[in-house]
Amino acid sequence: MPPMSVLIKPASGSCNMKCEYCFYCDEQNKRAVASFGIMNEHTLRNVMRKTILHADGMCSIAFQGGEPTLAGIGFFHKVIEYGKYFNRKHIRIEYALQTNGLNINDEWCRFFKENNFLIGLSVDGTQDIHDKYRHTGSGKPTFEMVQKAAEMLDKYKVDYNILTVVHKEVADRIDEIYRFYKNKGWHYQQYIACLDPLFESPGKYGYSLLPADYGKFLIKLFDLWFSDLQINRQPYIRQFENYIAILFGRMAEACDQRGICGIQYVIEADGSVYPCDFYMLDEYKLGNINNTAISAMDEKRKEIKFIEESLKLTADCKLCEFYGICKGGCQRTRLKTGDALYKNYLCEGYKEFFKECLPRMIQIADRIRKVN
Repeated sequence: MPPMSVLIKPASGSCNMKCEYCFYCDEQNKRAVASFGIMNEHTLRNVMRKTILHADGMCSIAFQGGEPTLAGIGFFHKVIEYGKYFNRKHIRIEYALQTNGLNINDEWCRFFKENNFLIGLSVDGTQDIHDKYRHTGSGKPTFEMVQKAAEMLDKYKVDYNILTVVHKEVADRIDEIYRFYKNKGWHYQQYIACLDPLFESPGKYGYSLLPADYGKFLIKLFDLWFSDLQINRQPYIRQFENYIAILFGRMAEACDQRGICGIQYVIEADGSVYPCDFYMLDEYKLGNINNTAISAMDEKRKEIKFIEESLKLTADCKLCEFYGICKGGCQRTRLKTGDALYKNYLCEGYKEFFKECLPRMIQIADRIRKVN
């Protein structure tokens, strides 16, 4: 049996913020039941039992939302309790949680530290950029609360990454954001391209990320990162580290950089299971963890040809000089062409980025080879 990768939404899409670009709010509005409330203990027990007993070697268990901390800290104590109880094969279990930071306090931080949780803290750059789209339901700004959460995580020495959604303002001001993150000591960074609503033509919202803007953003960010690399003071930027790994012939850890959808189990609060966080719609449901065997979910994934669909790239894409490192990007940012194939909406941005920066990536890879 393989390692397992599970993403759990313990509070469904419930959130104490209302981000204007939230892709999960969009998904909720496109299915019969928008929210499934808070996961009950019966469902949690089945999640932990089935995934841990099925896994071999290791099991990655991550929590996301909405805002997962709304499930309450008692829920997460049960996670640890069941994790220990069902780990009869003594595999490695890795826990992670993505949060907006608003509920983070001393109790949460002690829990994260004691149980080795890796935290993803959502921050969109400097205060004015962040507060433009990331606010409470009543429109109140959230940046100062998120900054306090980061300070609290630092106080308890909790491992955390900064997760930044790259919308138009972030792309336009990445040099300012990079300096700000450096001054804050935020050395672990992940940048996620902003998504327009599913099944809509992209590019028509104020936050929409245009291909040209994304290309300029990647080039500027790489320039800043490469400059710091020369003095061994670069932050860890997941996307760039993965590209270097690809040049070594290794598999990228992120599925959007592998160009093919991976085998995932994304579990809603009622136990419904989906193949990807970006496709939690009724037509993609694989089953329910409470009454469906994992093997049956795997068969359902094959039946709906979820992974196979991500292989249907245009000939232009596969013949591109950068295909070997780009792989066509994430399926969620691809558009279907007239011949039922796909091309990435952000393609032109990627091309500009690789034209400018790939030679330096190769230089880095060559340098590492010589050292090793």
